[in-house]
Amino acid sequence: MNLIILDRDGVINHDSDQFIKSPDEWRPIPGALEAIALLNRWGWRVVVATNQSGVGRGLFDMDMLNAIHDKMVKSLAQVGGRLDAIFFCPHPADSTCNCRKPKPGMLLEIGERFNAELAGVPVVGDSLRDLQAGVAVGGLPCLVLTGKGEKTREDPDLPPQTVIFDDLAAVAAKLSA
Repeated sequence: MNLIILDRDGVINHDSDQFIKSPDEWRPIPGALEAIALLNRWGWRVVVATNQSGVGRGLFDMDMLNAIHDKMVKSLAQVGGRLDAIFFCPHPADSTCNCRKPKPGMLLEIGERFNAELAGVPVVGDSLRDLQAGVAVGGLPCLVLTGKGEKTREDPDLPPQTVIFDDLAAVAAKLSA
């Protein structure tokens, strides 16, 4: 099975320092939805793993998070794409949970759910914590330069094995070649 794990904000949709708090604020990055559809056509199972501390902070509730994800899923369907699952951590940044990236809990749960070894699985993100979570499970850290990616590329803690792409479309093009 070909499995790829994507962060949401800054990879699939535009990010916001004030959080994406409603479906109206969720806007796809140009080419990202089509990239997921391309991965689907090439047999990739596409899973989202996203920190959503806005829930834990009380900025939006689970119904709103579900509405945001519903818009994402419906937008993907319009271009022939789909997600195999969406995993999220609702806990605030100061939480001691094991699911909040950079901790590996959410990715380990994905591995268990899909009965998949995570060694070498592309883990695509725009922030250091996405890449660190990927490395922690033996995945291949893939940095996209959308979202916070340009800033992350300059981080001295960037894992040395990180592969850098302009955007999710470039990741999909490489993996479907």
